[in-house]
Amino acid sequence: MLELLADAREPLSIDELASRLGVHRSVAYRLLRTLEHHRLTVRDAAGRIALGARLAALAAGVAHDLQAEALPELTSAANELGMTCFLAVLDADEVVTLTSVEPRHAIASVAQRPGSRHAFGLGAPGKAIAAALPESRWPGALDAARRADVDEARARGFAISHDEVIQGLRSTAVPLVLPSGQPAAVAVVYVSNARSDAQIAERLTAASHTIRGALGG
Repeated sequence: MLELLADAREPLSIDELASRLGVHRSVAYRLLRTLEHHRLTVRDAAGRIALGARLAALAAGVAHDLQAEALPELTSAANELGMTCFLAVLDADEVVTLTSVEPRHAIASVAQRPGSRHAFGLGAPGKAIAAALPESRWPGALDAARRADVDEARARGFAISHDEVIQGLRSTAVPLVLPSGQPAAVAVVYVSNARSDAQIAERLTAASHTIRGALGG
C-alpha cells in the first residue's frame, strides 16, 4: 500500500487502493488503519489517503552513515557535471535509489526520487552493479542482450543506458562496492550533455573512490 501511494504521487481513495491491491475494500481499510496508527499515512479533507511525514523520519535512518558520507561527493559531482547524481543499492532483485542530489545551477535537471526502483541488470546502475558481482551472486538470470551489456560495462569500467528505464533519459553509472560488501553504484541521470560517457564515468569513479574512502573501505 505504501508503494502504491508513493508511485501514485497523489492521494488515493480507499476504493482505488483496494482495486490496485486486488483486495476487498474491508481488507484495504484494515491495512490503512494500521498505517494510520503508526502515522505512515494521512487523509486529506476529502478523505483521500497520502503518505505521512513519519515516513521521512524512517527513511532518514536507512543506511544513515552511508548517506551522510556520500552526500558531499554526490553534491560536488552533480554541480560539476550539471546532472542529477545519485547513489543506488541492490535490494533483493531490484536496484533502489538511496539518495540523490540535483545540480544547483543547472537550467533544467531530472529528478531521481529516493526509493525509486527498477530491475537488476536494467539501466546504468543495474548494469554497473551486475558487472561488479560474480554471476553466482546475481539475484536472477539475465537475457542475452542484458548479459552482453553487463559484459561491456565490466570491460570498460562503467555502464550506460539510453531510453531504457525512462524514455528520453540517459544514465551513466560506476560500481561502488561498499565496505559492508553491499553492491551499489554511483550514477547520473540526464537528458543530453556535451560530455562523453567516458568523461562522465571518470568523474563518477572519482566520486565512488572518495565515498568508499570516507567509509573506511
